[in-house]
Amino acid sequence: MRLVRKAVLGVTVLALAALSGCGAGGERADAADEGQERAQRPAAVVQALRTVARKTEEAKSVRVEQTISVDAEDGFEAKVSGVMSWDPVAMDLTTIGTSADPQGRGPVEIRTVLVDNVVYVNLGEEAAREFGGKPWLKVDVEKAAGEAGDPQLLDRLLGGGQSTQQQNPHQRMGLLLESSDVERVGRQTLDGVVTEHYSGVLTVTESLERNPASDHLTAEEREELLGKLAEAGIEGLEIDIWVDERNYPVRIDTRMSMPGVGAEFTVSERYSDYGTPVSVTAPPADRTADMMELEAGPDGAAPEPDGV
Repeated sequence: MRLVRKAVLGVTVLALAALSGCGAGGERADAADEGQERAQRPAAVVQALRTVARKTEEAKSVRVEQTISVDAEDGFEAKVSGVMSWDPVAMDLTTIGTSADPQGRGPVEIRTVLVDNVVYVNLGEEAAREFGGKPWLKVDVEKAAGEAGDPQLLDRLLGGGQSTQQQNPHQRMGLLLESSDVERVGRQTLDGVVTEHYSGVLTVTESLERNPASDHLTAEEREELLGKLAEAGIEGLEIDIWVDERNYPVRIDTRMSMPGVGAEFTVSERYSDYGTPVSVTAPPADRTADMMELEAGPDGAAPEPDGV
């Protein structure tokens, strides 16, 4: 039960990360006055990226294929595919792990649906045995935000341009626009498509200063976070974006090195079918178990601590 719960929460975080924001898809209004380095960025490159960000935002939806990998001693790789929209916020994604699960049953396939601020996770029929034969687990993000006593949690997780880890292409463009070190690499052919390749580095300091979520950190929490990032050797994000002739991103790679813990985190995303209809429906109620009710237990008690 605890392993399944951890798996569901982990996938939920990935799901929310796929649709929650890091910036507003572009620079803040006062960004032009924020330091000499940003002012010295090539104007033509910045203008081109702003055009791409604007057109991507207007598309409102996309089909995505994503590979997430952690290169470490106990690393893993997962492949994600499906559709997502950011206006309105919705998605239907399938995640396949390429390594065995903790019980040695081989790669695990998980389907994740987000609709009406509720995440539904399908772990398969085998996992359903633990939940009365119900294969879908439900995480009501709005309800969770209320019970957490944090009414802003929902907005930070699910949208409004004020969230913390947006991974749709519109917000990925915003990440690159935040970088003080951005450049045009040049024209490249990618899978037969002629593209313009742009690259940049977003430092930890830039990320924290320009991330609305950091406004909620106390001075002590901020110093603790910076200390942990320094211990891991994290200096920032490396971002590469390939844009087709229609000004749509077709590939976005993000890398983060963690030499302090001997690991490297990489996300490679391929995008297609911009503006594709995203029709997402919640699974049947009689096939769904509520994660928060499972956590509380039959008598409404708080969940017991996780064991080994």
